[in-house]
Amino acid sequence: MSDIHKNYIGGQWTDGEGVSRNINPSDTDDVVGLYAQASAAQLDAAVVAARAAFPAWSRATPLVRHDALMRVSAAIAAQRDALGDLLAREEGKTLPEALLEATRSSQIFEFFAGEALRVPGDRFPSIRPGVEVEVTREGVGVVGIISPWNYPLQIPAWKTAPALAYGNTVVFKPADLATASAHALAEIIAGAGLPAGVFNLVMGRGSAVGQALLDHPKIDAVTFTGSVETGRKVASACAARMRKFQLEMGGKNPLIVLDDADMKTAVDCAVNGAFFSTGQRCTASSRLIVTEGIYRRFAEAMAERMHGLVVDDARKPGVDLGPAIDQTQLDQDFAYVKIGKDEGANLKLGGERLNRATPGYYMAPALFVDADNGMRIAREEIFGPVAAMIPARDYEHALAIANDTPFGLCGGIVTASLKFATHFKRNAEVGMAMVNLATAGVDFHAPFGGRKGSSLGSREQGRYAVEFYTTVKTAYSPA
Repeated sequence: MSDIHKNYIGGQWTDGEGVSRNINPSDTDDVVGLYAQASAAQLDAAVVAARAAFPAWSRATPLVRHDALMRVSAAIAAQRDALGDLLAREEGKTLPEALLEATRSSQIFEFFAGEALRVPGDRFPSIRPGVEVEVTREGVGVVGIISPWNYPLQIPAWKTAPALAYGNTVVFKPADLATASAHALAEIIAGAGLPAGVFNLVMGRGSAVGQALLDHPKIDAVTFTGSVETGRKVASACAARMRKFQLEMGGKNPLIVLDDADMKTAVDCAVNGAFFSTGQRCTASSRLIVTEGIYRRFAEAMAERMHGLVVDDARKPGVDLGPAIDQTQLDQDFAYVKIGKDEGANLKLGGERLNRATPGYYMAPALFVDADNGMRIAREEIFGPVAAMIPARDYEHALAIANDTPFGLCGGIVTASLKFATHFKRNAEVGMAMVNLATAGVDFHAPFGGRKGSSLGSREQGRYAVEFYTTVKTAYSPA
């Protein structure tokens, strides 16, 4: 455990000015690894290297970028099992979920390898005789990437891959709690033959390295996924420098269950959306809005299903939920359980600390019933396995409750009615709407993002990513 995993700056693995210990949340006696902490000076060196590499990389042929991203994709696929195990060990996501994340990360690089060959443009005649107009897209420059800990491989992949595909260079700062997966991805990218400086990894705390990235005058764009509070700081820093930015922040996502819903489908959607990944995802459906005719039956069916959920070490077979990421997050989960009780909601099941064979941050998933949409447990993002059931009179009332939130990432409905499903898709105030599916399930080739307090800026993923990672140039010339 004496080896320190280094930062990657200008094509060189570089020591930091401090070291952090990456701890396994399923077994706090297990140190995953030691990771170098970059200094502000090293962040500057990474930006300088990225700036120097940008002209050649942005003008490289599309095939050069395609081939580089394909090599990254293939390497992730070849190391899928090891990456999945590492991810589950450092983040606490169950091994099947972690393996799927590794697979998705490979697919994302493969998708954007193809997009590197399909950068859109346009050509048409001017309104002036003898003049032609050409519209092209170019990389914006040096892109700063700030990623969260809950998808420590997939989110860096869906930010890094399009950045590189469209000719940008990258300075990547991962979450301090999830450096192992980020470092493993950096090792793969470093081994893919990209020119020095095209991709840089700087690890460290957000208050130090992250702030230095935001303050740097030579960063051209910042893509951020994390909390609303930090997102506001990113937006403020970028606006002050007239810099392009993209924010993916929180969610308080509704799942509407109507009287005509298939019970098994409804419970599957609710349990998956609310509790899987230990509720630590912005797409979690933590508000279950259920109409009166099915409310009590649904609550009992949920409790029955939750009794069978296995909470344990994330890498053990048959585990449904792993631990919280760290003590701070676990404390926050317990704090919201107490808040819910104090507000008058009825804790039907769960919410207690669990002891397992290894010391870890374990909590039984919690279900509140008879909650009100004005309660804090229904307004604020908990980011843990805590769900609140809210009664509704009918579909119209349920939709009004669903839209009454400062967030707008995603939402779902479970119903047999084509009428209500269609109306929901058109009238839910969200960026992503699901019908008879869990809210926490998206495709890598489709746009990802929300509205209101959940997202700001152009969409991530799919062909829509081109909007953020490129700038449009219009050129006029004699025909």
